[in-house]
Amino acid sequence: MRKHFLLLLLITVTFTANAQTARGIRIGYIDMEYILQNVPDFTEAKNQLEQKAQKWKQEIEVKKNEITKLKESLKTERVLLTKELIEEREEEILFQETELTAFQEKRFGPNGDLIVQRAVLVKPIQDQVFTAVQDIAEQKKYDFVLDKSSDLTVLFAAKRFDISDAVIRSLTRSSKRGQLSKKELKEEEIKEYKEDLQDQNSDLAQRQKALDDKKAAREKLAADKKAERERLMEERKMAAQEKREAALAKRQQQVDERNGKKPEAAKIEETNKPAADPVKTEEKAKSNAQDSIQQQTVEDKQAARKAAADAKAKTLEERKKAIADKKAKILADREAAKKAKESDNKKPEKETTEEDK
Repeated sequence: MRKHFLLLLLITVTFTANAQTARGIRIGYIDMEYILQNVPDFTEAKNQLEQKAQKWKQEIEVKKNEITKLKESLKTERVLLTKELIEEREEEILFQETELTAFQEKRFGPNGDLIVQRAVLVKPIQDQVFTAVQDIAEQKKYDFVLDKSSDLTVLFAAKRFDISDAVIRSLTRSSKRGQLSKKELKEEEIKEYKEDLQDQNSDLAQRQKALDDKKAAREKLAADKKAERERLMEERKMAAQEKREAALAKRQQQVDERNGKKPEAAKIEETNKPAADPVKTEEKAKSNAQDSIQQQTVEDKQAARKAAADAKAKTLEERKKAIADKKAKILADREAAKKAKESDNKKPEKETTEEDK
């Protein structure tokens, strides 16, 4: 039932966390077994209880030894005893065994003294733990605090959400306060404040460390991706370069073969080859001749295209020169006409001056 309740609580926490957008849900947890092992009062009481349990175990061991002696004695003297005495001793042994079983059940049974006294011992300390948890939750603004050692199955819990040490410090402080003077109490409060501040700084440092780790992981991932992209690009460039070089070599080889030239490797290979068949040689010669004719045709076409381009460029240059000459002539004619006009305007003035004289 408790487990179902805790599962329902976690589901409620999840829905509440999704519903809240202004502030995220803060969940902490404690380890009750760890706290109890580190609380001085519980440790002392537990030692006393263990001493009692050890004493009860010794009493049980004594009773077992007595029953064993009775059985051995009966086994040894059975031939000398009457039937009534044998039955009497067997009843005595059975009574002792029944009494031993009842004693064991009373001390160590499910409802025995050990379980009851342990519950009585743990109860006040659990109450103190619950009070300390409430104070810490209110101080640090936790919304929920779970018990890791309970029936709830916790698959993973980050250490930064564990407030067990804070609860132990709170219980230790509470036990010391009744034994301290005012001055010592004030010093203890200052010490508590510093410890709480250190815890807060530790939480902040852990959060910052987590953020830094995530950032470093993202940067490393980006750097790895960039390096991988550069490596792939370099491989592609090298592959393209090799492909171009292979194509050029193949093209050059084809040109050399058409022109009747052969590379050194082909010459060496041809030297090492046996004598060729005359028919095949003739066919190959015809093929080479045809390739040569085709190559010559291609070269003639290229030369014709080049001559046509040169003629066109020459014609264009002559046109530009003719236009420039025509423009210079027009400018010269305009300048001559202008000078003639100025000369005509000056002649009447000179004639008038001679008449006046």
